[in-house]
Amino acid sequence: MMREDVFEVAGVTKETPPVVLTVAGFDPSGGAGVVADVKTITAFGCFAAAAVTSLTYQNTTGVFGASHQTAEAVRAQVIPVVEDFKVAGAKTGMLPTREIIEEVARLFRETELPAPVVDPVVRSTSGYDLIDDAALDSLKRELLPLARVVTPNIPEAERITGMSIRDRGAMAEAARAIRGMGARAVLVKGGHLEGRALDVLDEEGEVTYFDAERVVTTSTHGTGCTLAAAIASCLARGHNVVDSVALAKRYVTEAIRTAPGLGRGHGPVNHSAVASF
Repeated sequence: MMREDVFEVAGVTKETPPVVLTVAGFDPSGGAGVVADVKTITAFGCFAAAAVTSLTYQNTTGVFGASHQTAEAVRAQVIPVVEDFKVAGAKTGMLPTREIIEEVARLFRETELPAPVVDPVVRSTSGYDLIDDAALDSLKRELLPLARVVTPNIPEAERITGMSIRDRGAMAEAARAIRGMGARAVLVKGGHLEGRALDVLDEEGEVTYFDAERVVTTSTHGTGCTLAAAIASCLARGHNVVDSVALAKRYVTEAIRTAPGLGRGHGPVNHSAVASF
């Protein structure tokens, strides 16, 4: 008797892939946002579903503007997915307005969506502000308490906490402060510091440091989106948070190392890098 989570194609039996939902902005150049998320989720053997929060106008050299969706439009995208699929993992990215943040938080509270990986997108790699203060306050109040993992880089962690972060001790302090806002785990990414690539995870008070060789490159467009989507995919496949972060970090490092060299600015990574899961 065939199990419900298995299907057969041309005599080959395969497990049904876990569904991972991303709620994020659209980057037409393909390096960040939902396009990067979909490629990453697929690389980890999961099935990607997506809801778009904003249509951005960007390439590797910068962000030139955006047309935000309404909160109602975001809900209208998500509800049919959760009514049809059992979603095993979720990730949020660019949530540009207070109304969208509050609606996304409401969706996670009211449906069977799993606790999300929240990438608190504040500013693009090129320096374009993607969220205002009112939206940030709503993010802290409404969404962070629902998060399984929050993944700020150092500028994002500084803006959320009001702290100055210059070393690993301050990274750990910031992670603890953000976890105090309600998140179960916080990963502060150290890519903006010099030296080796150091990330600090605080999961319910247990601190883990992830240290890796830094790849010196300008191909860093969408790395935050990619890491968060990879973590969400690993969680959907049943890994714990520490292992999910380790696997995701390894994938992103390889994706950066083998970047295709596209564009005239901060180029995209190689989302076709082989993922270990």
